[in-house]
Amino acid sequence: MLVQRILTASVLATVVIVAVFQLPAMYFSLFIAVVTLLGAWEWLSMTGVDSMKKKIVFYLALILPMLGVTYWTVFLELLGEAMEWPEIKDYSDALEWFVIAPVFFWILAMIVIRQSEALLLKTEFKPRVIAFAGWLVLLSAWMFLSKLRAYYGPGMVLYFLILIWAADISAYFVGKKWGKDKLAPNISPGKTVQGMYGALGSAVMCGIGFHIYGRMSSTEESSEAQDGMLRFLDELVFVDMLVLSVFTVLVSIYGDLFFSLFKRRGGVKDSSNLLPGHGGILDRVDSIIAAAPFYYAGIVLIGRIFYS
Repeated sequence: MLVQRILTASVLATVVIVAVFQLPAMYFSLFIAVVTLLGAWEWLSMTGVDSMKKKIVFYLALILPMLGVTYWTVFLELLGEAMEWPEIKDYSDALEWFVIAPVFFWILAMIVIRQSEALLLKTEFKPRVIAFAGWLVLLSAWMFLSKLRAYYGPGMVLYFLILIWAADISAYFVGKKWGKDKLAPNISPGKTVQGMYGALGSAVMCGIGFHIYGRMSSTEESSEAQDGMLRFLDELVFVDMLVLSVFTVLVSIYGDLFFSLFKRRGGVKDSSNLLPGHGGILDRVDSIIAAAPFYYAGIVLIGRIFYS
């Protein structure tokens, strides 16, 4: 089983890294969209949505905004020409404000899960509330991973992925070795407070590594100077990036718990059996879904502080 998990993880990691570095921004966004839509199917199955009509409505509610976000600039240009209002292009960054909604959602989810995990298993949520939650987290994860790749380059995306992967691995091994205090026993009995500390410790190490890499890169002439990560390195304050890394990992942990909550409510162990040894898409990207908007918001905030 462990060998199967390692092989599957190796293949997935290779595919993702190739996509991050080799695909143009538009095709990377399409790649993430396919993953998101597969995750949406699992979410609907996990939450008991059997009606094909409701599934189609949910998919349309995802795909139409995806198209709107992708062609937002084109739409503004056409609207500006039609209305003879060239200044409308100044609103091209308006979509950035959408990041506030998922950031607040995940902060609220962290607080509620931490304080009332047992109650959440018993509470009856309206189907519309569950559908909205799934729509929000899936759409925002796609949107801000796509924007991260388009605006800040593959380097920033890779650091984000390494941050999450390192946290998952650290939490597993630290929890297995020293774990004794359950983090959320009613939702996910296998997760421990010690494992969480291991994940947060890995975030600190990643932040230090990022800083060292930045120092080394800033002293060298590089042909990759156009990469978003390298553009930012000389301007990122070490403490800011370190803090962002730690909080991003913290949010990712509760993203895992959020999806575990709905799996337990649905009486399933995995979101599907699509990935050998790993379960489904949501079982592999639950942490990424939660952390992506938070990480993106932090990068934007740090950037604006420096450029203001």
